[in-house]
Amino acid sequence: MMSNNTGIRRLLENARFEVLPTATIAEKVLASVPRDTTLTVTASPAKPLDATLGMAERLRAEGYRVVPHLAARMINGRNELAEIVDRLRQADIDAIFVPGGDATPGEGHYTSAVELLDDLATIPHSFRQIGVTGYPESHPTIHDDVTIQSMWDKRRHATHIVSNMTFDAAGTAKWVRRVRARGVSQAILIGLPGPVERAKLLTMGAKVGVGESLRFLTKQKGVFARIAAPGYSPEAFLQKLVRTADEPAMKIEGLHLFTFNQVAETQAWREQLLASAR
Repeated sequence: MMSNNTGIRRLLENARFEVLPTATIAEKVLASVPRDTTLTVTASPAKPLDATLGMAERLRAEGYRVVPHLAARMINGRNELAEIVDRLRQADIDAIFVPGGDATPGEGHYTSAVELLDDLATIPHSFRQIGVTGYPESHPTIHDDVTIQSMWDKRRHATHIVSNMTFDAAGTAKWVRRVRARGVSQAILIGLPGPVERAKLLTMGAKVGVGESLRFLTKQKGVFARIAAPGYSPEAFLQKLVRTADEPAMKIEGLHLFTFNQVAETQAWREQLLASAR
């Protein structure tokens, strides 16, 4: 039985699933994930952004609330951004997540999430939620000072901060407190890898570039080992995090679960923990 059942239940009920826009993911989602689950669809420089947008449209048409990732460095300036905004409006998609992305920006493309967000503020849109990235653990290629400044710059546009993948509950709690001490007040979703099978994880990991979460893994030494190690436990992380999450001033709204497209396994795990917490 998990401790602090009310807090655990709130985090799990407000968990969203990150999926990669592969050929089979829609069928997997439809077979195992309830329609009231929020899904985020990653963007990858290995695929055109249309793969992300097309999958988001398909899942939205099936009744899911969908959050496409608009990787800034994959978008060629304001005109293309305006077209994407209109396309998502027609699909009744009212939430986006804006990372910088791993692509090398071409001529005329945005070079950062801040640039895209500045332009988005000048375009009429119907997005109720705009998420940006936070880094509880150091980014493998960006200095901590830069990530901190970037979050401060993006706060005026964002409604949510979505943390990158994290394994250190105590470090995450300290990070949340530092964010609040700087005067950043947006709600936070904690990025957490769900339970994954080692063989499937390694198979997905071999497909370098299929999604931002996997690209992050290939850069972060030891992350595969941390997920796949026998001692890794999302439940233990939640037990430690919930004490901070229960503080209203911290505004930890829920979880962003990295599923690596193992959506059936992730949903079964969530249902089991919810049943225990009830």
